[in-house]
Amino acid sequence: MKEYLKKLREPGQRVNLLFPFLGVKVERLEPDKVVLCLPWREDFLQGAGVVAGGVMATLADEAMAHVVLINLEPGESTATIEMNIRYLRTIEKGELRAVATVVKKGRKILTVAADILDEKDRLLAQAGASFMVVEKKS
Repeated sequence: MKEYLKKLREPGQRVNLLFPFLGVKVERLEPDKVVLCLPWREDFLQGAGVVAGGVMATLADEAMAHVVLINLEPGESTATIEMNIRYLRTIEKGELRAVATVVKKGRKILTVAADILDEKDRLLAQAGASFMVVEKKS
């Protein structure tokens, strides 16, 4: 896992193909906080002319998953148990930023949260999720 996280920080990385596909940039990747940025693209707009909720949900999900990954012990992996998101404000244009933190780290379950912010640090959405810690079998 450490090798994956190291490679994820490299320009032109190919270990997580979703990031270059969407244009996600890693701003911070630390155990206490993961920050991912998503530059605006017209492709992210839905029919009403605002960024689609699914785009924000995807960014939140990736940020939360990575704050979990960076907190795993060697030999552990993870699986999402559940995720929810609350949309608070629409955005028509501008970079999105997901800030994910661990709310509670149990032995088998990690509860995490993510805020989706715009360029002016206005709160656009709040997400939460639970991830199960899976131990690799020998």
